[in-house]
Amino acid sequence: MQLTYLTGSRRDIGLGHGRAHAAPIRASIAVYDRLFQDFVGLDWGQARREAERFGAMIEERFPAILEEMAGIAEGAGVDTADILTLNCRSEISLTQASGGCSAFALQRGGSQWLAQNWDWRADQLDNVVALHIEGDDIAPLVSIGEAGMVAKIGMNAHGIGVCLNAIRSQTCGEGLPIHVALRRILESPDLAGTLTVAEQDRVCSPAHFLVASADGQAMGLEVHPGEPGVLTPRGGAVTHTNHLYDAAVTCQVEDFPRPDSRPRLARLDALLGKFPKDAPVDEARLFEILGDHDGHPLSICRHFNPDQPAEERMETLFGVVMNLSERRLTLRHGKPCEAEDSLVLTLPAG
Repeated sequence: MQLTYLTGSRRDIGLGHGRAHAAPIRASIAVYDRLFQDFVGLDWGQARREAERFGAMIEERFPAILEEMAGIAEGAGVDTADILTLNCRSEISLTQASGGCSAFALQRGGSQWLAQNWDWRADQLDNVVALHIEGDDIAPLVSIGEAGMVAKIGMNAHGIGVCLNAIRSQTCGEGLPIHVALRRILESPDLAGTLTVAEQDRVCSPAHFLVASADGQAMGLEVHPGEPGVLTPRGGAVTHTNHLYDAAVTCQVEDFPRPDSRPRLARLDALLGKFPKDAPVDEARLFEILGDHDGHPLSICRHFNPDQPAEERMETLFGVVMNLSERRLTLRHGKPCEAEDSLVLTLPAG
């Protein structure tokens, strides 16, 4: 996978994104057209109408990103409504469909690490993009995500990083769509800025954002339209999969996790619990955790499972390990147990 460099104004960034990835953007629209029909019985036109209501929330809380979405659409030769719908895909579909994703933060040896697998439908594998964004009003950031979306998993030059765990829930209220909120976090100068997104902007549907900073701080934010839950490190680690477990949130929000979520969380905790505090940590060791198959098919590294209904099969599409202290992100596109090549991205300290 190659890194796409995007610079200039918000519109310039969007145009560059759209032109560079027009084909996977159109492919992503086709994937989500099928997914919306599979899970919520909406065709693409109906999904576009569903997405309209989120535009006003974005206009109120993060209007600049709408310029970028319009640029993406122009560059790719699609309607702005198509790009808005892609960026609201979680809010449209996650009442019925939740991905996998196992994430952890780890502080060891003076370095703050963030890592996760992104598990989703295999037909999105070729629509994953790596973006390096440095705008007129944006400090350098890197985002690994889906073509046409403004952000997903990444870090910025200030040493702020974010991972995502999807949550299946019927809750949806006022706030930023998940992927727009992730971009807002990636533009934050510090950890306090990430809390502002969760506590003031709010996020309109439940998700878990695992955030950390180069100075060794980390926390899990179980976000939703209300006050977020905050998970703090234990033994230098924060772990999360695809169910809510902060008591302040579970009393407000009902979620519907898949059976594999709790076994994967328990396995993450067990693996990190065996990690000595003075043990050397590097990308290879952490990718071993992301490539773990204990309990397959309910494992951290997820493979094709013929026992699942076809529309619900989720596989690991990429793994990411970030050393925030050194502003270094390492991506393995595909399953981390199989990927032979890694893309290593670094940012200057900002």
